[in-house]
Amino acid sequence: MIYHHDIDLARTTDALAIAELTRDATESGLAWRWTTRRVMHSIHDADTNVVVARQGIGVAGFGIMQYGQEEAHLALLAVRGAQRRHGLGSALLGWLEASACVAGCKLLRLEVRITNPGAMAFYRQRGFEEAGVAVGYYEGVEDAVRMLKRLSAPDAA
Repeated sequence: MIYHHDIDLARTTDALAIAELTRDATESGLAWRWTTRRVMHSIHDADTNVVVARQGIGVAGFGIMQYGQEEAHLALLAVRGAQRRHGLGSALLGWLEASACVAGCKLLRLEVRITNPGAMAFYRQRGFEEAGVAVGYYEGVEDAVRMLKRLSAPDAA
């Protein structure tokens, strides 16, 4: 089991492992867009957190979250096949949600492939709600389900 203290910000040396996991776990059937160079840019971007969970000597899972003024966008979350269903994805998401709250974000948003009901169920179980479909979101060939989660109660009027 992975705990929050086992999750840390990614290092430059993690970029290749993150890019390869992205290609294999989330971009299958699509062009490889989250290349090592793009991941490296995210690691160095002040408005983005790239976090990893390490097991042994390798990256077992990671998340990439981009921060705006009042909302955060979970760009990617992936866990290696052998490490799935052991709480790693939940721990990564929890770490990123806590960071978004500290940053003052009130809303967390993400997109998930419409052909990935397992991922949609994962996010629903963690408080996300479906907020529409983005037609052709993935390279014009696959739709995405947009999901949202409020991180704080709306201000009282």
